[in-house]
Amino acid sequence: MRLARLCAAALLGLMAPLATSALARDDGRYANSPLKPWFESLHSEYGQCCSDADGYVVADVDWESDKGRYRVHLDDEWVVVPDGAVITEPNKIGRTMVWKHYIDGHPRVRCFMPGSMT
Repeated sequence: MRLARLCAAALLGLMAPLATSALARDDGRYANSPLKPWFESLHSEYGQCCSDADGYVVADVDWESDKGRYRVHLDDEWVVVPDGAVITEPNKIGRTMVWKHYIDGHPRVRCFMPGSMT
């Protein structure tokens, strides 16, 4: 049973980056997207979201809200989203996204855009 859990965890770990990062990478394939200017305009108190950090789509099970505060599961850690990192304008894609950076090897949230949790 333990081996099965390890195999499942390893497979999930390998698949998660593929599933979550596909929407956020700008390698030229989104140049003609009607949402490109909108993504580039997003910013929080910590700066532009798309300038230095890549955005990731976050699954509903990997974020939560409690009394107006958000937490997001990043790199095997639950990280509290600072109030200043929350994007408050309407979410045009409907999916939860996070832009992260690292401090002392731990993920921190630069921008967080809550989704609809459907």
